[in-house]
Amino acid sequence: MESLELALNSPAHPPVSEADMRQAVRTLLIGLGEDPDREGLLDTPKRVVKALRFLTSGYQQSLDELLNGAVFTENTDEMVLVRDIDLFSSCEHHILPILGRAHVAYIPNGKVIGLSKIARICEMYGRRLQVQERLTAQIADALQGLLKPQGVAVVVEATHMCMVMRGVQKPGSWTATSAMRGVFSEDARTRQEFMSLIQHSPASR
Repeated sequence: MESLELALNSPAHPPVSEADMRQAVRTLLIGLGEDPDREGLLDTPKRVVKALRFLTSGYQQSLDELLNGAVFTENTDEMVLVRDIDLFSSCEHHILPILGRAHVAYIPNGKVIGLSKIARICEMYGRRLQVQERLTAQIADALQGLLKPQGVAVVVEATHMCMVMRGVQKPGSWTATSAMRGVFSEDARTRQEFMSLIQHSPASR
């Protein structure tokens, strides 16, 4: 992802103005057979650009800014789990919504993180153009890098509008991805404890 961000800010990709982005939306509307000058669509280019900027605002965030010092020394080695974190992202192939939940756990190694920051990390990586597999790994790797814990476990369960609204058109289908680091990868009992704690999630029914 870092290489992508560097590429987007390179001379080969000069900044695009707000006016250019709005004009691109107008062009799409015309290509779809619509009249962008009719009353209901007059402000659509502005609204679409604003919405897309919000939905991809994770590109403008960094872990350091997000954490704001909320890492603390704590002598504990028991599992910390935050489950059922609502997660919203956008599929990079169709720019359609990915809707689901994340379950995140770690076993401290002298450091803990403010619980709300775990949700913020999920939100930051979610607000980018994504594939679910990469999103899951990014959340796990971020916590592993920040805390150097004994291990991190992340499971994301989501439904993809590109499968529901188009393509195979399968409402109700869910995709589950996991990323296990440290003891969660190496110790089956630790991994099973985590999995048993998230099994009764509403998203997995």
